[in-house]
Amino acid sequence: MSGPRDQDFLDDEMNARKESLSGSPGNKPPESSEEEDESSMGLLDHLTELRWVILHSAIAAFVATILCWFWSADLLDILIRPIKDHGVYFTAPNEAFLTRLKLSGSVGLFVVAPFIFFKIYGFILPGLYRRERKVVTPLLLATTLLFYSGVSFSFLVVIPQVIRFLLSFGTDAMSPLIGVGPYFGFVNRLCLAFGLVFELPLLVLALSWIGVVNPRMLLRTWRYAIVIIATLSAILTPPDVVSQVMMAGPVLVLYMSSVLVAILVTHRKRNEN
Repeated sequence: MSGPRDQDFLDDEMNARKESLSGSPGNKPPESSEEEDESSMGLLDHLTELRWVILHSAIAAFVATILCWFWSADLLDILIRPIKDHGVYFTAPNEAFLTRLKLSGSVGLFVVAPFIFFKIYGFILPGLYRRERKVVTPLLLATTLLFYSGVSFSFLVVIPQVIRFLLSFGTDAMSPLIGVGPYFGFVNRLCLAFGLVFELPLLVLALSWIGVVNPRMLLRTWRYAIVIIATLSAILTPPDVVSQVMMAGPVLVLYMSSVLVAILVTHRKRNEN
């Protein structure tokens, strides 16, 4: 015969089972194999989505390259405008074709870069919290804007001045004979270098956000920063004074802007804490 204690024990066990079936926060049901299957399927879905992002980006770049090919002659005329008076030559039968093809690919990728950034942003957006989205969205816009600003500044301002300076070393007995392939490589590298260098404020912003650098550190190391900027300008630009100064000057301005960015980030983090 069961006594009152046994009856209380049976009642407690029945109540515990009811609470576990009702999903109360105190008693969580054990994880099932179905949840593991769902998580694995979620990973496969992410990989599939990443594959589509890469595929769409590659298709967009390919289509833009084909479209730019039809205007590659006009694009080449714009490219060689700084040295048009001196003439541009190709020294191999396929050099003109390859240069126009490379130019079409570079300009096509330059045009569809915002679309590629947008696809990447759409891929990582679902995994971000609302607070992180508020940071990533302006960061993406600033990244694109600064890169385009650096490339435009290089092509419109720096390259004509550098070409004029370098060609001034010719003499009556030594005239320039510029190949279109090397000239395209020269312009392409210089534009890419300026585009990357103009991302300096965002780099400082990221380092300030994670606590690697702070405004005091940036202000104390400004002498070393000048030396590093001058060294990088000498490495990334041709061996001439004009291009080095024209890169180092804007980079110094960007460095001071980075100090202001670090101050704002540090102040905001203190207010949040």
